[in-house]
Amino acid sequence: MMWVVRLAWALVALAVGWSGSARADDIAAAGRGVVRVVTIAAVDGEVVGFGHGSGVAIAPNRVLTNAHVMELADRYPDNVVIGIVPSEGDKSYQGKVIAYDSQRDLALIEFAGTKLPPATLYTGPAGDGEGVVALGYPGNVDLATARSAADYIRPMSPVRSEGVFSGRRALSGVEVLLHTASIARGNSGGPLLDRCGRVLGINSAITRGEEGDSTFGFAIADSEVAAFLREAGQPYASVGTPCTSIEQRLRDDSEADAEARAEAATARRDAATRAAMAREEALAKARNEAERTRENVMAIAGVLLVMGALAIGGAGLAESRGRRRAAIWTAAGGVVAVLAAVVVFVLRPSGDPTLPADLPAAVAEPGSAAALGKLVCVLQPERSRVTVSLIGDVSLDWGRGGCANGRTPFVPTGSRWERIIVPDDEQTVSVRGFDPATRTYTDTRYFLGAGAMDTVRKAAGKEPAACGVGQAALEALAGQQAAVRATLPPLPNEKLVYRCQSAGK
Repeated sequence: MMWVVRLAWALVALAVGWSGSARADDIAAAGRGVVRVVTIAAVDGEVVGFGHGSGVAIAPNRVLTNAHVMELADRYPDNVVIGIVPSEGDKSYQGKVIAYDSQRDLALIEFAGTKLPPATLYTGPAGDGEGVVALGYPGNVDLATARSAADYIRPMSPVRSEGVFSGRRALSGVEVLLHTASIARGNSGGPLLDRCGRVLGINSAITRGEEGDSTFGFAIADSEVAAFLREAGQPYASVGTPCTSIEQRLRDDSEADAEARAEAATARRDAATRAAMAREEALAKARNEAERTRENVMAIAGVLLVMGALAIGGAGLAESRGRRRAAIWTAAGGVVAVLAAVVVFVLRPSGDPTLPADLPAAVAEPGSAAALGKLVCVLQPERSRVTVSLIGDVSLDWGRGGCANGRTPFVPTGSRWERIIVPDDEQTVSVRGFDPATRTYTDTRYFLGAGAMDTVRKAAGKEPAACGVGQAALEALAGQQAAVRATLPPLPNEKLVYRCQSAGK
Protein backbone atom coordinates (compact mmCIF):
# COMPACT_ATOMS: atom_id res chain seq x y z
CA MET A 1 0.00 0.00 0.00
CA MET A 2 3.02 2.31 0.25
CA TRP A 3 2.76 3.19 -3.46
CA VAL A 4 -0.77 4.47 -2.87
CA VAL A 5 0.46 6.69 -0.03
CA ARG A 6 3.19 8.06 -2.27
CA LEU A 7 0.53 8.69 -4.90
CA ALA A 8 -1.51 10.75 -2.44
CA TRP A 9 1.49 12.90 -1.61
CA ALA A 10 2.29 13.32 -5.29
CA LEU A 11 -1.18 14.68 -5.96
CA VAL A 12 -0.39 17.68 -3.79
CA ALA A 13 2.88 18.58 -5.51
CA LEU A 14 4.02 17.15 -8.84
CA ALA A 15 6.51 18.70 -11.20
CA VAL A 16 7.42 16.54 -14.17
CA GLY A 17 8.26 17.52 -17.74
CA TRP A 18 5.94 16.78 -20.66
CA SER A 19 5.62 17.89 -24.25
CA GLY A 20 2.43 17.69 -26.30
CA SER A 21 1.66 17.09 -29.93
CA ALA A 22 1.57 20.03 -32.32
CA ARG A 23 -1.17 18.39 -34.36
CA ALA A 24 -4.49 20.23 -34.41
CA ASP A 25 -7.61 18.17 -35.12
CA ASP A 26 -11.10 18.22 -33.64
CA ILE A 27 -10.62 15.23 -31.34
CA ALA A 28 -7.21 16.45 -30.18
CA ALA A 29 -8.76 19.86 -29.53
CA ALA A 30 -11.43 18.25 -27.34
CA GLY A 31 -8.73 16.19 -25.62
CA ARG A 32 -7.15 19.33 -24.18
CA GLY A 33 -10.04 19.47 -21.70
CA VAL A 34 -10.08 15.74 -20.83
CA VAL A 35 -8.59 14.82 -17.44
CA ARG A 36 -7.85 11.80 -15.30
CA VAL A 37 -9.69 11.87 -11.96
CA VAL A 38 -7.94 10.13 -9.07
CA THR A 39 -9.40 9.54 -5.57
CA ILE A 40 -7.49 8.36 -2.49
CA ALA A 41 -9.16 7.75 0.88
CA ALA A 42 -7.21 7.52 4.14
CA VAL A 43 -8.58 6.90 7.65
CA ASP A 44 -6.38 7.21 10.74
CA GLY A 45 -3.31 7.51 8.55
CA GLU A 46 -4.07 4.35 6.63
CA VAL A 47 -5.11 4.27 2.97
CA VAL A 48 -8.48 2.53 2.72
CA GLY A 49 -9.26 3.07 -0.95
CA PHE A 50 -7.96 4.17 -4.33
CA GLY A 51 -9.89 4.84 -7.53
CA HIS A 52 -9.52 6.58 -10.83
CA GLY A 53 -11.62 7.53 -13.83
CA SER A 54 -11.89 10.24 -16.44
CA GLY A 55 -13.54 13.64 -16.73
CA VAL A 56 -14.00 16.56 -19.08
CA ALA A 57 -13.82 20.29 -18.41
CA ILE A 58 -17.20 21.99 -18.68
CA ALA A 59 -15.73 25.30 -17.45
CA PRO A 60 -12.11 26.46 -17.12
CA ASN A 61 -12.00 25.33 -13.46
CA ARG A 62 -14.73 22.65 -13.32
CA VAL A 63 -14.77 19.06 -14.48
CA LEU A 64 -17.73 16.79 -15.23
CA THR A 65 -17.40 13.09 -14.39
CA ASN A 66 -19.46 10.09 -13.22
CA ALA A 67 -20.85 9.99 -9.71
CA HIS A 68 -19.51 6.45 -9.27
CA VAL A 69 -15.98 7.77 -9.93
CA MET A 70 -16.53 9.82 -6.77
CA GLU A 71 -17.64 6.78 -4.75
CA LEU A 72 -14.78 7.14 -2.29
CA ALA A 73 -15.49 10.85 -1.86
CA ASP A 74 -19.12 10.00 -1.15
CA ARG A 75 -18.18 7.22 1.30
CA TYR A 76 -15.37 9.15 3.06
CA PRO A 77 -16.31 12.83 2.56
CA ASP A 78 -13.77 14.10 5.09
CA ASN A 79 -10.97 11.68 4.36
CA VAL A 80 -10.45 11.70 0.62
CA VAL A 81 -8.10 13.48 -1.76
CA ILE A 82 -9.44 14.18 -5.25
CA GLY A 83 -6.78 14.68 -7.91
CA ILE A 84 -7.38 16.32 -11.30
CA VAL A 85 -4.68 15.33 -13.81
CA PRO A 86 -4.86 17.34 -17.06
CA SER A 87 -3.98 15.83 -20.41
CA GLU A 88 -1.06 18.24 -20.82
CA GLY A 89 1.10 20.45 -18.68
CA ASP A 90 3.38 19.48 -15.80
CA LYS A 91 1.17 19.42 -12.68
CA SER A 92 -1.84 17.81 -11.07
CA TYR A 93 -4.41 19.71 -9.01
CA GLN A 94 -6.61 19.01 -6.03
CA GLY A 95 -10.36 19.28 -6.45
CA LYS A 96 -13.61 19.07 -4.52
CA VAL A 97 -17.10 17.85 -5.38
CA ILE A 98 -19.63 20.69 -5.71
CA ALA A 99 -22.57 18.80 -7.30
CA TYR A 100 -23.51 15.12 -7.14
CA ASP A 101 -26.38 13.12 -8.67
CA SER A 102 -26.27 9.38 -8.02
CA GLN A 103 -29.41 8.75 -10.10
CA ARG A 104 -27.94 10.28 -13.25
CA ASP A 105 -24.45 9.08 -12.27
CA LEU A 106 -22.95 12.54 -12.70
CA ALA A 107 -20.73 14.71 -10.52
CA LEU A 108 -19.14 18.16 -10.86
CA ILE A 109 -15.67 18.86 -9.46
CA GLU A 110 -14.11 22.26 -8.90
CA PHE A 111 -10.35 22.83 -8.82
CA ALA A 112 -7.89 25.75 -8.83
CA GLY A 113 -4.40 26.37 -10.15
CA THR A 114 -4.91 26.28 -13.92
CA LYS A 115 -7.53 26.80 -16.62
CA LEU A 116 -8.65 24.13 -19.06
CA PRO A 117 -10.31 24.61 -22.48
CA PRO A 118 -13.99 23.79 -21.82
CA ALA A 119 -15.82 21.26 -23.95
CA THR A 120 -18.99 22.07 -25.88
CA LEU A 121 -22.18 20.03 -25.63
CA TYR A 122 -23.78 18.99 -28.92
CA THR A 123 -27.56 19.47 -28.83
CA GLY A 124 -28.40 18.44 -32.38
CA PRO A 125 -29.62 15.02 -33.51
CA ALA A 126 -27.22 12.06 -33.77
CA GLY A 127 -28.16 9.49 -36.40
CA ASP A 128 -27.75 5.73 -36.01
CA GLY A 129 -24.46 4.59 -37.49
CA GLU A 130 -22.73 7.97 -37.21
CA GLY A 131 -19.13 7.88 -36.05
CA VAL A 132 -18.33 8.58 -32.40
CA VAL A 133 -15.09 8.80 -30.42
CA ALA A 134 -14.48 8.00 -26.76
CA LEU A 135 -11.72 9.82 -24.88
CA GLY A 136 -10.46 8.82 -21.48
CA TYR A 137 -8.03 6.76 -19.44
CA PRO A 138 -8.97 3.07 -19.60
CA GLY A 139 -7.66 1.13 -16.61
CA ASN A 140 -6.50 -1.87 -18.61
CA VAL A 141 -4.17 0.39 -20.60
CA ASP A 142 -2.86 1.88 -17.35
CA LEU A 143 -2.20 -1.57 -15.89
CA ALA A 144 -0.31 -2.57 -19.01
CA THR A 145 1.79 0.58 -19.35
CA ALA A 146 2.18 2.15 -15.89
CA ARG A 147 5.70 1.70 -14.54
CA SER A 148 4.97 3.24 -11.14
CA ALA A 149 2.25 4.91 -9.11
CA ALA A 150 3.42 8.30 -10.40
CA ASP A 151 2.20 7.39 -13.88
CA TYR A 152 -1.36 7.73 -12.63
CA ILE A 153 -0.83 11.41 -11.90
CA ARG A 154 1.48 12.28 -14.77
CA PRO A 155 -0.23 14.42 -17.45
CA MET A 156 -0.59 12.49 -20.69
CA SER A 157 -2.92 12.56 -23.65
CA PRO A 158 -6.14 10.53 -23.29
CA VAL A 159 -6.72 7.31 -25.19
CA ARG A 160 -9.12 7.61 -28.11
CA SER A 161 -11.26 4.81 -29.51
CA GLU A 162 -13.73 4.97 -32.37
CA GLY A 163 -17.10 3.38 -32.98
CA VAL A 164 -20.61 4.18 -34.11
CA PHE A 165 -23.70 5.56 -32.42
CA SER A 166 -26.19 2.72 -31.97
CA GLY A 167 -29.24 4.48 -30.57
CA ARG A 168 -30.80 5.80 -27.37
CA ARG A 169 -31.87 3.57 -24.51
CA ALA A 170 -33.04 3.82 -20.90
CA LEU A 171 -30.76 2.46 -18.19
CA SER A 172 -32.19 2.48 -14.65
CA GLY A 173 -34.56 5.27 -15.69
CA VAL A 174 -31.79 7.44 -17.18
CA GLU A 175 -31.48 8.16 -20.90
CA VAL A 176 -28.23 6.78 -22.26
CA LEU A 177 -26.49 6.53 -25.64
CA LEU A 178 -25.54 3.09 -26.89
CA HIS A 179 -22.32 2.96 -28.91
CA THR A 180 -19.54 0.64 -30.08
CA ALA A 181 -16.45 2.70 -29.19
CA SER A 182 -14.17 0.60 -26.99
CA ILE A 183 -14.16 1.69 -23.35
CA ALA A 184 -13.05 0.07 -20.12
CA ARG A 185 -13.04 0.78 -16.40
CA GLY A 186 -11.22 4.09 -16.15
CA ASN A 187 -13.10 5.57 -19.11
CA SER A 188 -15.95 6.32 -16.70
CA GLY A 189 -16.64 10.05 -16.70
CA GLY A 190 -14.87 10.66 -19.99
CA PRO A 191 -16.66 12.20 -22.98
CA LEU A 192 -18.27 10.50 -25.94
CA LEU A 193 -17.70 12.84 -28.88
CA ASP A 194 -18.92 13.28 -32.41
CA ARG A 195 -16.40 13.65 -35.24
CA CYS A 196 -16.21 17.40 -34.64
CA GLY A 197 -15.21 16.98 -30.98
CA ARG A 198 -18.54 17.98 -29.41
CA VAL A 199 -19.74 16.10 -26.32
CA LEU A 200 -22.62 13.72 -27.02
CA GLY A 201 -22.59 12.14 -23.57
CA ILE A 202 -20.51 10.96 -20.61
CA ASN A 203 -19.30 7.36 -20.72
CA SER A 204 -20.50 5.43 -17.69
CA ALA A 205 -20.88 1.66 -18.29
CA ILE A 206 -20.23 -1.25 -20.63
CA THR A 207 -21.95 -4.53 -21.39
CA ARG A 208 -19.99 -7.69 -20.74
CA GLY A 209 -19.30 -9.83 -23.78
CA GLU A 210 -20.03 -13.46 -23.04
CA GLU A 211 -19.65 -16.43 -25.40
CA GLY A 212 -18.70 -14.20 -28.32
CA ASP A 213 -21.26 -11.44 -27.65
CA SER A 214 -20.25 -7.96 -28.79
CA THR A 215 -19.41 -5.36 -26.16
CA PHE A 216 -21.32 -2.07 -26.15
CA GLY A 217 -20.75 1.13 -24.22
CA PHE A 218 -23.29 3.34 -22.48
CA ALA A 219 -22.94 7.11 -22.13
CA ILE A 220 -25.16 9.40 -20.08
CA ALA A 221 -27.10 11.27 -22.78
CA ASP A 222 -26.72 14.96 -23.56
CA SER A 223 -30.25 15.63 -22.28
CA GLU A 224 -29.37 14.23 -18.85
CA VAL A 225 -26.05 16.09 -18.79
CA ALA A 226 -27.75 19.39 -19.66
CA ALA A 227 -30.40 18.86 -16.96
CA PHE A 228 -27.74 18.06 -14.35
CA LEU A 229 -25.71 21.16 -15.20
CA ARG A 230 -28.78 23.40 -15.11
CA GLU A 231 -29.77 22.04 -11.70
CA ALA A 232 -26.20 22.61 -10.50
CA GLY A 233 -26.31 26.22 -11.73
CA GLN A 234 -23.37 25.54 -14.03
CA PRO A 235 -23.32 27.45 -17.36
CA TYR A 236 -22.10 25.44 -20.34
CA ALA A 237 -21.47 25.93 -24.04
CA SER A 238 -23.67 24.16 -26.56
CA VAL A 239 -24.07 24.07 -30.34
CA GLY A 240 -26.49 22.31 -32.65
CA THR A 241 -24.83 22.78 -36.05
CA PRO A 242 -24.16 19.56 -37.98
CA CYS A 243 -20.62 18.22 -38.21
CA THR A 244 -19.01 18.82 -41.60
CA SER A 245 -15.58 18.02 -42.99
CA ILE A 246 -13.12 20.91 -42.83
CA GLU A 247 -11.59 19.83 -46.15
CA GLN A 248 -14.96 19.85 -47.89
CA ARG A 249 -15.93 23.12 -46.26
CA LEU A 250 -12.71 24.81 -47.37
CA ARG A 251 -13.23 23.57 -50.95
CA ASP A 252 -16.85 24.71 -50.97
CA ASP A 253 -15.97 28.06 -49.45
CA SER A 254 -13.20 28.61 -51.99
CA GLU A 255 -15.80 28.21 -54.73
CA ALA A 256 -18.25 30.39 -52.82
CA ASP A 257 -15.56 33.03 -52.38
CA ALA A 258 -14.82 33.01 -56.11
CA GLU A 259 -18.54 33.36 -56.83
CA ALA A 260 -18.82 36.18 -54.29
CA ARG A 261 -15.91 38.02 -55.88
CA ALA A 262 -17.43 37.53 -59.35
CA GLU A 263 -20.79 38.79 -58.10
CA ALA A 264 -19.09 41.74 -56.42
CA ALA A 265 -17.21 42.53 -59.63
CA THR A 266 -20.46 42.35 -61.63
CA ALA A 267 -22.27 44.48 -59.08
CA ARG A 268 -19.39 46.94 -59.10
CA ARG A 269 -19.45 47.15 -62.90
CA ASP A 270 -23.22 47.62 -62.86
CA ALA A 271 -22.90 50.28 -60.18
CA ALA A 272 -20.12 51.98 -62.15
CA THR A 273 -22.27 51.90 -65.31
CA ARG A 274 -25.25 53.35 -63.48
CA ALA A 275 -23.09 55.99 -61.85
CA ALA A 276 -21.49 56.90 -65.19
CA MET A 277 -24.90 57.15 -66.88
CA ALA A 278 -26.22 59.25 -64.01
CA ARG A 279 -23.15 61.50 -64.20
CA GLU A 280 -23.49 61.86 -67.98
CA GLU A 281 -27.20 62.64 -67.66
CA ALA A 282 -26.53 65.20 -64.95
CA LEU A 283 -23.73 66.77 -67.03
CA ALA A 284 -25.91 66.89 -70.17
CA LYS A 285 -28.68 68.55 -68.19
CA ALA A 286 -26.20 71.05 -66.74
CA ARG A 287 -24.80 71.80 -70.25
CA ASN A 288 -28.30 72.35 -71.67
CA GLU A 289 -29.20 74.68 -68.83
CA ALA A 290 -25.95 76.61 -69.27
CA GLU A 291 -26.52 76.93 -73.05
CA ARG A 292 -30.10 78.12 -72.55
CA THR A 293 -28.95 80.70 -70.03
CA ARG A 294 -26.25 81.95 -72.45
CA GLU A 295 -28.74 82.19 -75.30
CA ASN A 296 -31.27 84.03 -73.11
CA VAL A 297 -28.66 86.58 -72.01
CA MET A 298 -27.54 87.18 -75.62
CA ALA A 299 -31.19 87.63 -76.63
CA ILE A 300 -31.59 90.25 -73.90
CA ALA A 301 -28.46 92.01 -75.21
CA GLY A 302 -29.94 92.00 -78.74
CA VAL A 303 -33.24 93.43 -77.54
CA LEU A 304 -31.43 96.19 -75.65
CA LEU A 305 -29.36 96.99 -78.74
CA VAL A 306 -32.43 97.22 -80.96
CA MET A 307 -34.25 99.35 -78.39
CA GLY A 308 -31.22 101.68 -78.17
CA ALA A 309 -30.99 102.01 -81.94
CA LEU A 310 -34.70 102.78 -82.24
CA ALA A 311 -34.45 105.34 -79.44
CA ILE A 312 -31.53 107.12 -81.12
CA GLY A 313 -33.43 107.13 -84.43
CA GLY A 314 -36.50 108.51 -82.68
CA ALA A 315 -34.40 111.28 -81.09
CA GLY A 316 -33.30 112.45 -84.56
CA LEU A 317 -36.86 112.56 -85.73
CA ALA A 318 -37.89 114.59 -82.65
CA GLU A 319 -35.00 117.05 -83.27
CA SER A 320 -36.12 117.59 -86.87
CA ARG A 321 -39.56 118.53 -85.62
CA GLY A 322 -38.21 121.05 -83.13
CA ARG A 323 -38.80 119.00 -80.00
CA ARG A 324 -35.30 119.40 -78.62
CA ARG A 325 -35.96 118.40 -74.99
CA ALA A 326 -37.70 115.18 -76.02
CA ALA A 327 -34.92 114.46 -78.50
CA ILE A 328 -32.27 114.79 -75.78
CA TRP A 329 -34.04 112.41 -73.37
CA THR A 330 -34.81 109.91 -76.09
CA ALA A 331 -31.21 109.99 -77.35
CA ALA A 332 -29.91 109.55 -73.76
CA GLY A 333 -32.19 106.52 -73.26
CA GLY A 334 -31.01 105.04 -76.53
CA VAL A 335 -27.36 105.47 -75.59
CA VAL A 336 -28.00 103.82 -72.18
CA ALA A 337 -29.76 100.90 -73.88
CA VAL A 338 -26.88 100.42 -76.33
CA LEU A 339 -24.31 100.55 -73.53
CA ALA A 340 -26.38 98.07 -71.49
CA ALA A 341 -26.53 95.79 -74.52
CA VAL A 342 -22.73 95.94 -74.84
CA VAL A 343 -22.24 95.24 -71.13
CA VAL A 344 -24.72 92.32 -71.15
CA PHE A 345 -23.08 90.87 -74.26
CA VAL A 346 -19.57 91.17 -72.82
CA LEU A 347 -20.61 89.61 -69.51
CA ARG A 348 -22.66 86.84 -71.11
CA PRO A 349 -22.17 83.31 -69.59
CA SER A 350 -19.47 81.17 -71.16
CA GLY A 351 -21.83 78.23 -71.66
CA ASP A 352 -19.68 75.90 -69.53
CA PRO A 353 -21.89 73.78 -67.24
CA THR A 354 -21.81 74.11 -63.46
CA LEU A 355 -21.54 70.64 -61.85
CA PRO A 356 -24.44 69.93 -59.48
CA ALA A 357 -23.67 69.35 -55.80
CA ASP A 358 -25.38 65.95 -55.87
CA LEU A 359 -23.45 64.60 -58.86
CA PRO A 360 -23.09 60.78 -58.38
CA ALA A 361 -19.60 59.77 -57.29
CA ALA A 362 -17.50 57.31 -59.25
CA VAL A 363 -17.36 53.74 -57.85
CA ALA A 364 -14.14 53.10 -55.88
CA GLU A 365 -11.85 50.27 -56.94
CA PRO A 366 -11.78 47.19 -54.65
CA GLY A 367 -8.89 46.57 -52.31
CA SER A 368 -8.38 50.23 -51.64
CA ALA A 369 -7.34 51.47 -48.24
CA ALA A 370 -10.45 53.59 -47.90
CA ALA A 371 -12.47 53.60 -44.70
CA LEU A 372 -15.86 51.86 -44.75
CA GLY A 373 -17.04 52.93 -41.30
CA LYS A 374 -19.08 50.86 -38.88
CA LEU A 375 -20.22 47.47 -40.17
CA VAL A 376 -22.35 44.65 -38.78
CA CYS A 377 -21.16 41.21 -39.88
CA VAL A 378 -23.59 38.27 -39.80
CA LEU A 379 -22.49 34.61 -39.93
CA GLN A 380 -23.12 32.74 -43.17
CA PRO A 381 -23.79 29.15 -41.98
CA GLU A 382 -23.69 27.71 -45.49
CA ARG A 383 -20.09 28.90 -45.86
CA SER A 384 -18.90 28.24 -42.30
CA ARG A 385 -17.66 25.30 -40.28
CA VAL A 386 -18.64 25.71 -36.63
CA THR A 387 -17.64 22.98 -34.20
CA VAL A 388 -17.53 24.31 -30.63
CA SER A 389 -17.68 28.10 -30.77
CA LEU A 390 -20.62 30.23 -29.67
CA ILE A 391 -21.61 32.46 -32.57
CA GLY A 392 -23.00 35.99 -32.68
CA ASP A 393 -22.83 39.04 -34.93
CA VAL A 394 -19.47 40.79 -35.23
CA SER A 395 -19.21 44.59 -35.07
CA LEU A 396 -16.41 45.93 -37.23
CA ASP A 397 -15.36 49.56 -37.62
CA TRP A 398 -13.18 49.48 -40.73
CA GLY A 399 -10.88 52.49 -40.92
CA ARG A 400 -8.48 53.78 -43.52
CA GLY A 401 -5.36 51.74 -44.20
CA GLY A 402 -6.69 48.51 -42.69
CA CYS A 403 -7.30 49.80 -39.17
CA ALA A 404 -10.00 47.75 -37.40
CA ASN A 405 -12.00 49.25 -34.55
CA GLY A 406 -9.57 52.12 -34.22
CA ARG A 407 -6.83 50.01 -32.62
CA THR A 408 -5.96 46.79 -34.49
CA PRO A 409 -3.83 47.09 -37.66
CA PHE A 410 -4.39 44.53 -40.44
CA VAL A 411 -1.79 43.92 -43.15
CA PRO A 412 -2.62 43.63 -46.87
CA THR A 413 -2.42 40.18 -48.50
CA GLY A 414 -3.41 40.64 -52.13
CA SER A 415 -6.93 42.07 -52.24
CA ARG A 416 -7.58 41.13 -48.60
CA TRP A 417 -6.46 42.40 -45.21
CA GLU A 418 -5.38 39.96 -42.54
CA ARG A 419 -4.40 39.80 -38.87
CA ILE A 420 -3.37 36.76 -36.80
CA ILE A 421 -4.43 36.90 -33.14
CA VAL A 422 -2.33 34.94 -30.65
CA PRO A 423 -3.83 35.32 -27.15
CA ASP A 424 -1.83 34.89 -23.95
CA ASP A 425 -4.55 33.11 -21.98
CA GLU A 426 -6.23 30.83 -24.55
CA GLN A 427 -5.11 27.89 -26.66
CA THR A 428 -6.71 29.23 -29.83
CA VAL A 429 -5.08 31.04 -32.73
CA SER A 430 -7.40 33.12 -34.93
CA VAL A 431 -6.55 34.21 -38.47
CA ARG A 432 -8.94 37.08 -39.17
CA GLY A 433 -9.42 38.51 -42.63
CA PHE A 434 -11.50 41.17 -44.37
CA ASP A 435 -12.17 41.62 -48.08
CA PRO A 436 -13.40 45.16 -48.86
CA ALA A 437 -14.53 44.13 -52.35
CA THR A 438 -17.04 41.54 -51.12
CA ARG A 439 -17.35 42.90 -47.56
CA THR A 440 -16.60 39.41 -46.27
CA TYR A 441 -15.10 38.93 -42.80
CA THR A 442 -13.55 35.57 -41.87
CA ASP A 443 -12.28 34.07 -38.62
CA THR A 444 -10.24 30.89 -39.15
CA ARG A 445 -9.48 29.18 -35.83
CA TYR A 446 -6.85 26.66 -34.76
CA PHE A 447 -7.33 24.85 -31.42
CA LEU A 448 -3.83 23.92 -30.30
CA GLY A 449 -2.18 22.04 -27.48
CA ALA A 450 0.01 23.72 -24.88
CA GLY A 451 3.28 22.83 -26.61
CA ALA A 452 2.07 24.07 -29.98
CA MET A 453 0.82 27.31 -28.40
CA ASP A 454 4.23 27.94 -26.85
CA THR A 455 5.80 27.59 -30.30
CA VAL A 456 3.27 29.97 -31.83
CA ARG A 457 3.75 32.57 -29.09
CA LYS A 458 7.52 32.52 -29.59
CA ALA A 459 7.04 33.07 -33.32
CA ALA A 460 4.55 35.91 -32.70
CA GLY A 461 6.91 37.87 -30.48
CA LYS A 462 5.86 41.42 -29.63
CA GLU A 463 3.18 42.94 -31.88
CA PRO A 464 2.14 46.59 -32.27
CA ALA A 465 -0.96 47.22 -30.19
CA ALA A 466 -2.52 50.07 -32.16
CA CYS A 467 -2.95 51.59 -35.59
CA GLY A 468 -0.74 54.35 -36.92
CA VAL A 469 2.54 52.72 -35.91
CA GLY A 470 4.27 53.46 -39.18
CA GLN A 471 5.24 51.50 -42.28
CA ALA A 472 8.31 49.90 -40.72
CA ALA A 473 6.29 48.50 -37.82
CA LEU A 474 3.62 47.16 -40.21
CA GLU A 475 6.29 45.43 -42.28
CA ALA A 476 7.62 43.87 -39.08
CA LEU A 477 4.07 42.75 -38.21
CA ALA A 478 3.73 41.14 -41.65
CA GLY A 479 6.97 39.24 -41.04
CA GLN A 480 5.74 38.06 -37.63
CA GLN A 481 2.47 36.87 -39.13
CA ALA A 482 4.36 34.89 -41.77
CA ALA A 483 6.42 33.29 -39.01
CA VAL A 484 3.26 32.38 -37.07
CA ARG A 485 1.64 30.88 -40.17
CA ALA A 486 4.63 28.59 -40.59
CA THR A 487 3.93 27.07 -37.15
CA LEU A 488 0.22 26.39 -37.71
CA PRO A 489 -1.17 23.01 -38.78
CA PRO A 490 -2.20 22.54 -42.42
CA LEU A 491 -5.91 22.59 -41.57
CA PRO A 492 -7.86 24.70 -39.07
CA ASN A 493 -10.60 23.46 -36.76
CA GLU A 494 -13.13 26.14 -37.63
CA LYS A 495 -13.74 28.69 -40.36
CA LEU A 496 -16.39 31.30 -39.67
CA VAL A 497 -17.52 33.41 -42.63
CA TYR A 498 -19.50 36.63 -42.14
CA ARG A 499 -21.21 38.97 -44.58
CA CYS A 500 -20.91 42.63 -43.56
CA GLN A 501 -23.06 45.65 -44.29
CA SER A 502 -23.21 49.20 -43.01
CA ALA A 503 -24.43 49.38 -39.42
CA GLY A 504 -27.22 51.79 -40.35
CA LYS A 505 -28.83 49.39 -42.82
